[in-house]
Amino acid sequence: MKIYTKTGDDGTTGLFGGTRVPKHHIRIESYGTLDELNSWIGLIRDQQIDNSYKQVLIKIQEKLFTVGALLAVDPEKEKLKSGKDRLNIPKIVTGDLSLLENEIDLMEQQLPPMTHFILPGGHTTVSYCHITRTICRRAERLVSQLNEFEPVDPILLSFINRLSDFLFVLARKLSYDTQAEEIRWIPEKKD
Repeated sequence: MKIYTKTGDDGTTGLFGGTRVPKHHIRIESYGTLDELNSWIGLIRDQQIDNSYKQVLIKIQEKLFTVGALLAVDPEKEKLKSGKDRLNIPKIVTGDLSLLENEIDLMEQQLPPMTHFILPGGHTTVSYCHITRTICRRAERLVSQLNEFEPVDPILLSFINRLSDFLFVLARKLSYDTQAEEIRWIPEKKD
């Protein structure tokens, strides 16, 4: 299989099911941003972090490929003539949300309570995690916008939302693990 097909030379790309859309279509922006998010998660995984985090991040990366694939299906062509789903892959399910929630709970048990907003930074790995969180939020905004025009399975939005929460807590936990200082944001008082 050749990597270049030349079919996108006109500024369009194909969805699963054959529909062609502009490369700037909100659906493409949505799953393209998830691809960017997945790449940043890979960068976090490449850091000197506990292996248990790496294993969870691999699971998350796999789920993000699933979310991207589901978003790459033309909603009008989700089903084959036989009635079966066009994509024969596992869906995102409540257990995927539970994985993120359980990991958040485990990390929070080891962290001091958060009393203020925290400035991103303190350690390169922590900063990577905060950048990844912001990309996750952008992906969430795009998928939410897509949902206004073409309904998206609500669990996909829940998964992306929960993932951004996970990434925030992971950033805090990595700060803790690396003994990086968390700088609280305390607004100056007006005179």
